Amino acid sequence: MVEEKGKGTYNVVVIGAGTAGLVTAAGTVGLGGRVALIERHKMGGDCLNYGCVPSKALIASARAIEHIRQGRKWGLEPQQPQFEFTRVFERMRERRAAIEPNDSRERFEGLGVDIFSGEARFISPNEVVIDGDTTLRAKHFVIATGRRAGIPPIEGIDGVPYFTNETIFDHLNEKPRRMVVIGGGPIGCELSQAFSRLGVRVTVVEFLPRIMVKEDPDVAAFMRKQLEAEGIRVLTGATAKRAQVRDGQIHLEVLQKTPGNGEGETLQARALLIAAGRIPNVESLNLDAAGVRFNAQGIEVNNYLQTSQPHIYAAGDVVGPYQFTHMADAQARVVIRNILMPFQALRQKVDYSVVPWCTYTSPEVARVGLSETEAGEQQIAYDLFTQPLGDMDRAIVESKEAGFAKVLTEKGSDRILGVTLVSEHAGDLLHEFVLAMGQNIGLGAIASTVHAYPTFAELARKVGDQYNRTRLTPRVKSIFRWLYRKRRGV
Repeated sequence: MVEEKGKGTYNVVVIGAGTAGLVTAAGTVGLGGRVALIERHKMGGDCLNYGCVPSKALIASARAIEHIRQGRKWGLEPQQPQFEFTRVFERMRERRAAIEPNDSRERFEGLGVDIFSGEARFISPNEVVIDGDTTLRAKHFVIATGRRAGIPPIEGIDGVPYFTNETIFDHLNEKPRRMVVIGGGPIGCELSQAFSRLGVRVTVVEFLPRIMVKEDPDVAAFMRKQLEAEGIRVLTGATAKRAQVRDGQIHLEVLQKTPGNGEGETLQARALLIAAGRIPNVESLNLDAAGVRFNAQGIEVNNYLQTSQPHIYAAGDVVGPYQFTHMADAQARVVIRNILMPFQALRQKVDYSVVPWCTYTSPEVARVGLSETEAGEQQIAYDLFTQPLGDMDRAIVESKEAGFAKVLTEKGSDRILGVTLVSEHAGDLLHEFVLAMGQNIGLGAIASTVHAYPTFAELARKVGDQYNRTRLTPRVKSIFRWLYRKRRGV
């Protein structure tokens, strides 16, 4: 029996068609559940439309342009790359369009999901209304509404045209000569480098003392040096105070604090990109009517991703603590299982112990587990192994020597606590360590694993070799010397 769309009771109503919502909807309907999916804007959410997909497509073009510009490294005649700024953007949109069918309304309706366009609002713990006229009822709800760009309190900002990641990929239609980027986190650093390689003069304004503040200071300092070497101006400890448009240009007054004093200047640009953090999309949901607790950081959930109403779950960026597509996917899989299980004892807790991430600059910065800073703050004793990329044969022949690996292990053990890679292909190389941490494989086992030569993957083996050398203590060496002498009959 096929029930009429919107009528009766659904097993699950999902609010938000980003990664968490789409995975939840597809997984639940695939197991036989009746599912409705509500989206007020675009299917695919941030990742497809404004985040991972378009940004990485743009970064790929920018990387190719930079390779031409730096051709001397590979024995080529130096030349300036020939490209059209608008064509690069067209290519980015073409690549996004190639992926778009995976998240389309047609595909999900084909799977058996009822799709509703509009804004959902709770009117009770068991009902939502869409745009004030369609009411849906369900046994369970999943809130996956994501986040949006936060706009800092800059005087005059409302009167100035600016971009966020939600607008720049579709609404920047010509190359700006100068651009100011507010925010030195992953989004700000990735796009600053990409636009600089596309011939835009970029200035980064970061409020905190360093860019990429979630990484160790040495990693942030290394990446700042890389960005500045490409002509990007980086201002840290800087506050944007006032913005206005004069003579067709954006004027941004910035106060940069230095020890003992503060220096102000006015930056001029044709384009302003704000990448200064993200805030949860909760305001329009009327969560009070559902009895769902939330705060400035997002919706409050327990370890099973249940809200204060056990039959209402939340997943993805609106929950955190990690705002990654792969984390939204992982959380959605937990939600699917937990909705299906009739008893709490059978439900699964979400596991944040081994969560990888990557910032797609050149070189990339990838991490899993503890950083040195975090280990120090938590007073966790550790051993540190550092491997410069310049010692890797593949990196040398590829002229990609910039970078290093840092691996933290439990003090006196080869159990991996955390890994940071600063390297070309770091996001791909990290996963050997991710698997090792998830399966309790130590550096010793990695060192004994045969790695193809010459590959960047040998980075992991070389770190393992470093650990093995620490086991060769003076006492062990003396035993080995005695054995060798005995073999020679001495």
